[in-house]
Amino acid sequence: MKLNGAEIFVQCLQEMNVRVVFGYPGGAILNIYDEIYRAKNLQHILVRHEQGAVHAADGYARVTGEVGVALVTSGPGATNAVTGLATAHMDSVPMVCFSGQVSSSLIGNDAFQEADTVGITRSCTKHNYLVKKVDDLARIIREAFYIARTGRPGPVLIDIPKDILTQKTEHVYRDGRVDIPSYRPTVEGHTGQIRRAVKLLQKAHRPVIYTGGGVILSNAAQELKEFAHALGAPVTNTLMGLGGFPGTDGQFLGMLGMHGTYEANMAVTRCDLLIAIGARFDDRVTGKISEFAPEAEIVHIDIDPTSVSKNVKVDVPIVGDVKHVLGKMIELVGDAAFRKQKPDYTSWWNEIETWRRRECLKFTQDDKVIQPQTVIKTLYEMTHGNAIVVTDVGQHQMWAAQFYAFDRPRRWLTSGGLGTMGYGLPAALGALVAKPDQPIFLISGDGSIQMNIQELGTARQHRLPVKIIILNNSFLGMVRQWQELFYGRRYSETDLSDMAAPDFQKLAEAYGAVGLLAERPDQVESVLRQTMETPGMVIAEFRTNRECNVYPMVPAGAAMSEMILL
Repeated sequence: MKLNGAEIFVQCLQEMNVRVVFGYPGGAILNIYDEIYRAKNLQHILVRHEQGAVHAADGYARVTGEVGVALVTSGPGATNAVTGLATAHMDSVPMVCFSGQVSSSLIGNDAFQEADTVGITRSCTKHNYLVKKVDDLARIIREAFYIARTGRPGPVLIDIPKDILTQKTEHVYRDGRVDIPSYRPTVEGHTGQIRRAVKLLQKAHRPVIYTGGGVILSNAAQELKEFAHALGAPVTNTLMGLGGFPGTDGQFLGMLGMHGTYEANMAVTRCDLLIAIGARFDDRVTGKISEFAPEAEIVHIDIDPTSVSKNVKVDVPIVGDVKHVLGKMIELVGDAAFRKQKPDYTSWWNEIETWRRRECLKFTQDDKVIQPQTVIKTLYEMTHGNAIVVTDVGQHQMWAAQFYAFDRPRRWLTSGGLGTMGYGLPAALGALVAKPDQPIFLISGDGSIQMNIQELGTARQHRLPVKIIILNNSFLGMVRQWQELFYGRRYSETDLSDMAAPDFQKLAEAYGAVGLLAERPDQVESVLRQTMETPGMVIAEFRTNRECNVYPMVPAGAAMSEMILL
């Protein structure tokens, strides 16, 4: 059957069971949009900016585990997508982004809306393609989806010249199976290395399990829970790993790192064995490398061999899929011989309990001004921890991570690696498209929410009932916190008060949403209840303590044990 490139595009998406595409049309991809118009069983979500399209596809992918799909036009359409691609790349989110390109004969001639999209996106994608022949289009699309979702997931970009979309070729339906000889991710994990790791566990008296987003990407939360319970060791998560281990479990120490808990950071500093699972030893976790887990032997399980010993030298590297490797380790630590030799952790847990008694997240709420922690804590209590929480980036992001306990994976969406302000709103919309029956809350700041606020139009058009909580301190809060602590309170260009701030209630009205405002602590619960019970989109603004800081905090370049506490 002969089809043109645009028809092949739609056929391949249906072959891959793609149900939703987030995009914005333009001249170079009009042929694709014409086919989408005719297509059945393919929903298109029109965003208001290409960055929003990619973040929305990202949010869709994170809550479902499926490959998110974005579609943008050439030139500025593609360059606008770069921030979204970099965000997904840093956090290992499976995605395929299609970009239009000028006709093949015009490439390199500085044609209207031409950009070197492949060159620009090479460093912020797992792989990218420029389609040169219509005969290659179907193969490339199939390969892109396979690459995006296997191994360490990530975004793949396909740049399609306009003339490719009108050319015809024979198209044969395939079942989606792909074999790329040069791309064979290691899945199983080396049995000998796994046994070496378990032998270290047999002699360790102060072990810590340190887990990251790889646990969630591998769908290995159940295996992690079984492994941790069989071992009886404390567990700490990175920001991206929250939900990979139940946040209410007695073995959970909280998040570690720059804004991690005192007990988590001290346990890692004092441990004699660190088992890193699906984490990459990011600088926000390690702090001063030379003083990170200085007494520990380190086991590192990761599917990406380039992440192993990249930042921290490890003693036992295990390259493989976390789910498979943990399955093997569960068998070994469940063996009677292992249980007989396993050291007693009583003294270790006693030491951890002394750190817990510091209550590093304790705060005081008076009857005058709303503390931002109160809003998050109250939301957690009112939703019983069952909501999907999406955040932007800044102080509100850290408070959400600290005060909303996630017992299940894929309930926490945030930009961890790139730290992208403006991520939250479009990502929340993508999550809502995927999970329309789930309670989904966007927690943002008065700075972050304005980065991609145009996507309120997307929410209105597609009737996406996003619940937006704005913690408004009239500052770019995290930057202001650093200026307070390290720059002598010189608040250079971080004050958003007075004429710098919009009226969020009027803004809500302009987009057909309900706007709510809480200015006193006694209004927090009632405004949150209204937010939850009001149908449709709601923007709830909470005027919070202007100079409240996120604690604990490890200064840049300091050791994780050198925390600033409240």
